[in-house]
Amino acid sequence: MTMKVYTYSEARQRLARILDEAKDGAEVRIKRRDGSEYAVRRVDRRGSPLDVPGVDTDLSREEIVPAIRESRERQPSWEQA
Repeated sequence: MTMKVYTYSEARQRLARILDEAKDGAEVRIKRRDGSEYAVRRVDRRGSPLDVPGVDTDLSREEIVPAIRESRERQPSWEQA
């Protein structure tokens, strides 16, 4: 694919088209009046933002569940005043 350069004004008017071109793998650039250029490209997701590594605590389920229940029963510090 070839590189496409849009002016800032064109980019404002054709944003959806520019994003489609970048999605298809084209190099898309936006050029401002002062001569500065910006590249637009697709960013591939590498998994869920909720996909976080676990923490090895060496605790069993029988130890974890009561601790969670106890913490839920406690009154928050901001309500104790």
